[in-house]
This record gives sequence, structure tokens and C-alpha cells, in this order.
Amino acid sequence: MANLPPPLNLKAAPFEASSSSAAAAANKDWRMQPAEQLLLDLYNPDLRESALLELSKKREMFQDLAPWMWNSFGIVAALLQEIVSVYPVLSPPNLTSPQSNRVCNALALLQCVASHSETRGLFLKAHIPLYLYPFLNTTSKSRPFEYLRLTSLGVIGALVKVDDTEVINFLLSTEIIPLCLRTMEMGSELSKTVATFIVQKILLDDVGLEYVCNTAERFFAVGRVLGTMVAALAEQPSSRLLKHIIRCYLRLSDNPRAADALRNALPDTFRDATFISCLREDPTARRWLQQLLHNVQGARVAMQGVGFDHMML
Repeated sequence: MANLPPPLNLKAAPFEASSSSAAAAANKDWRMQPAEQLLLDLYNPDLRESALLELSKKREMFQDLAPWMWNSFGIVAALLQEIVSVYPVLSPPNLTSPQSNRVCNALALLQCVASHSETRGLFLKAHIPLYLYPFLNTTSKSRPFEYLRLTSLGVIGALVKVDDTEVINFLLSTEIIPLCLRTMEMGSELSKTVATFIVQKILLDDVGLEYVCNTAERFFAVGRVLGTMVAALAEQPSSRLLKHIIRCYLRLSDNPRAADALRNALPDTFRDATFISCLREDPTARRWLQQLLHNVQGARVAMQGVGFDHMML
């Protein structure tokens, strides 16, 4: 790895809590500390919270931070320690905002590892995404839980941004789709958007499409949630979320059996003028919707008489 600093020397890292005087002496201007010092501070219980905050805010500024964290003994373990420390307050839901913020800072650093080409595969082989699944399985709509779900989805989203069948195979083997569907049903608009994006990326891979369409149970589980979301968007539109939903439907229609099922399962609001305003500024989404309707029953016939057809051209 070119110009990559050597792993941190753990022997120099403080494992024991420092005295109050030592902690005070270490209270420097965090903005001026290099990545090396901030990483070392993760080992110090008195400094870890501030180090997590600064590293998460500046993670894009530090070149090769991901491989540095991965190759330095104990850094990823420290991040996982932060994650598992809040498991006891997930059920019953007693997560506080400070706890949520601290864990989300650790998750942001794991997202950095998940995004990097040199650490992504190692991240998967270590099955680290599984540590995030308890957060995606929560149902509380309070802000601390919503923030935790959204940041966890960000880590998974970072994995699927790169088209990699290995990533898709891993996620399918760990049943990520039911967890995403849960968020798509009850999360905030932003969480729903990220979760739908993840499902979209899985479907765009041939392995993912085959997995979902392989059984009626899986197909209708996905279709039911997508349909529920479309119905909600008719009342409270979101062009960004709608675009991801349309792309999911369009990809499902590439499967002959799914396309046949969608003839009766596709939301009626896709065939009328409900989303004209929502899609007016998005020609790509309009084109996807046109192709979707064509795939399932013929777009021209479906859109006649509703004043929508001319927008597709």
C-alpha cells in the first residue's frame, strides 16, 4: 500500500484509564490532532468519546484511514465494543441521545471501512455487518433509535454502492431484506429511502433478483411493502423515495413470473395522474415508470386519457 503509515504500536496505547491530571493534560485542541493520535485515544476510556466524534467528522480528510484502522490491532475491536455496549438498552427501548450519538460515531468509522476497496472484503469475511442487525430490528420511532437505524443503514448502503456479487451473496445469506423491509414500513422518510436503495441494489444484481423471485413468499413480501409505501406517497409525496420504489418495481418486472404477477399487483396510482407533479422534474424516473408499465401490460394503453403520456416523451 503506497505511502500508508505502519499500523499503530499498540504497546504504546493506553489500556488503563488515566489519572484525572493526565486526562486534563491530554485535553488538547481536537481539531489539531492528527489521525494517529485520535486513533490511539480510542484506547483511553477518558478520551474515546471525543476521539470517536472527531474521527467521524473528519474521516474523509484522513487518507487511508480505513486500512489504517483495520490493520492496527484493537481499533476495530474498540468500535465493536461501542456497538455491543448499547445492546441492553434496545429492548425495552431505553436508548438515550448521548448513547445513540456515540454509537453512531463508531458506526460512521465502520462505514469508512465498508467503503474502502482494500477493507470491504475483509469487513465482510469478519461478518461485522451482523453487529448492526440488532439496530435494524428495532421498532421505536424515537429520535435516538431512528438515528441509530439510519446510520446502520448507511454502513450497509456503503457496501452495496459498489456492484459486487460477493457483497450481495453475503447480505442475502444474512437475510438483510426482511430488516430493510421493516425499516421501509416504519422508518422516517430518510431511513425508508436508504433501506429502499439497499433493496434496489440487491435486486439489480442477478443473484438478488433470483433470490427475491424464487418464492412467492419473498416476492409478495417485497411487493406488499412497496405497495404500502406507494399508497403513503400518494398522500405525502417524496420524489427521491418514489424514484427508488419505481426502480425496484422495474427490476422485478425483468423476471417473467414477477412481471406476470405485477399485472394485478402494481399500484393503480402508477397508471393515473397521481404522481405527475412528483415526477415532473425527474425524466429518469418517468422513463422508468413508462418502461415498468410497458413491461407489465403496455404503457401506452395504461396511460391513455390521464394526461400523463406526453410527459414520458
